[in-house]
Formats: sequence, structure tokens, C-alpha cells
Amino acid sequence: MVEFALPKNSQPMPGKHFSAPGATHVRVFEIYRWDPDSGDNPRIDRYEIDMDHCGPMVLDAILKIKNEIDSTLAFRRSCREGVCGSCAMNINGRNTLACTKAIAEYSGTIKIFPLPHMAVVKDLVADMTHFFEQYASINPWLTNSAEAPVDHERLQSRDERAKLDGLYECVLCACCSTSCPSYWWNSDRYLGPAILLQAYRWLADSRDDSNAERLAQLDDAFKVYRCHTIMNCTDTCPKGLNPAQAIAEIKKLLVVRER
Repeated sequence: MVEFALPKNSQPMPGKHFSAPGATHVRVFEIYRWDPDSGDNPRIDRYEIDMDHCGPMVLDAILKIKNEIDSTLAFRRSCREGVCGSCAMNINGRNTLACTKAIAEYSGTIKIFPLPHMAVVKDLVADMTHFFEQYASINPWLTNSAEAPVDHERLQSRDERAKLDGLYECVLCACCSTSCPSYWWNSDRYLGPAILLQAYRWLADSRDDSNAERLAQLDDAFKVYRCHTIMNCTDTCPKGLNPAQAIAEIKKLLVVRER
């Protein structure tokens, strides 16, 4: 077996241990820590949390650490309802939203890392710049060349509206894209499952009349076709969506367009 030796300065720093003296109901959290301003290597800090004084969700524990134990911990969060996608992170090896995962769902030590294969800004904060640039590239808004109605909205039938179910619910947390090996290898050109699901959301919208232009933009050897149907995206989506199916629908539209 081939072994790869890391440079000496790549070895993790010894982590800190924060205990919970006197607590009888303790859960242990190991959290990835890295501060670019310190010049130190990454480390894993270990926190003991008194669950008798902590909320039930993983995000509650992270907030307790931030507010009561270690104020230097950096992470994103906002809605606490699984709607904003801000608190996406890797928990026990699986990408998910910290606000929707109950601590009781895990046994033993809970290990928390930033989203994989993205540059880290600090601690659990991943750099989402490239991800949102890719999102902007698909023109994620309704385009219609017809004059907008004055006295009513652009109408859809019930069946037309139903085609958007399973698409519009995406919160752009990037859990699916950062679980995709194809995106790890080709993120410079492959749009990834999250962005392609969003792209199909507009292709499926009966009120949008720019399908030809949208498909022409996607008709590229890398943007769509680096998807190899690994299905990690669908498996990990915290909203229960199916990005792989949306990508398959785009591929079918591209085939029909070329005939």
C-alpha cells in the first residue's frame, strides 16, 4: 500500500479539553479549530457539555460552547429552523444542518468539521464564494419576454405548479455539492448538484420562456456531465430533496434539444 508522508508543518496541533465539572449528564463534542490569523496548524478541541443545561439540537450545543465556554469558536447560523442553510457542517462524517439534527440521534462523541473540500475561512466557516458565483451563473430568476400582467400574477395550473415541488425547497446549504466526489475533483467547471437542482427549478417553471438559452448555457462537457450518479447528493440532503433526479432531467432535456 502506498503511504503518503505529510510535511511536518501539516501535523495537527494538540487540542484543548474543556470539562464540565459536576455535570451528571455529559455529552462530548470534538470540533475542528483553525484560526488563519494565529499561524498555528489546525487542531481538534474537545468539549464536555452538561446536557441538563443545553438545548436538544447540535446547534444548541455549539451555541452553548460559543456563549459559555469558548467565545473564539467561529461558525455560521441564522434561522435555527432548517430554512437558511447557514449552519451546514459535517457532523460525524455526514454533511447536514446543525439546527435540524438532534443530539440524541448520535451515540458517543459527536465530531464536527466544516463542509469538506472547501477552503476554510475559520473553524467551521467554509468559503462559499465560488459556490455562490456558480449559483449566479445560472441566472436564478424568472425570465419572460411577454408583457407582465397588470391585474394578476403570471398564472400556473396546479399540475404546472406541482412540477416545482422538490426543487424550490433547496436552501443552498451546499451539503450535497460538498459530498459529491465529482465536485471535489472538478468544482472549477462542474456546477455540482445544488446549482444544477436550482438550474432545473427554472427549466421546470412554466412561467419561464428562456429554456433554450438556459440549456445552451448548460450544454458543456463539464457543467452537467461530470455527474456520475454517485447519489451522495440525494443521500445527504437535509431537506430530503433529490438533486440527482434533477440532473437526470437536465440531461434528458439536453438530449431532446440536440435532436
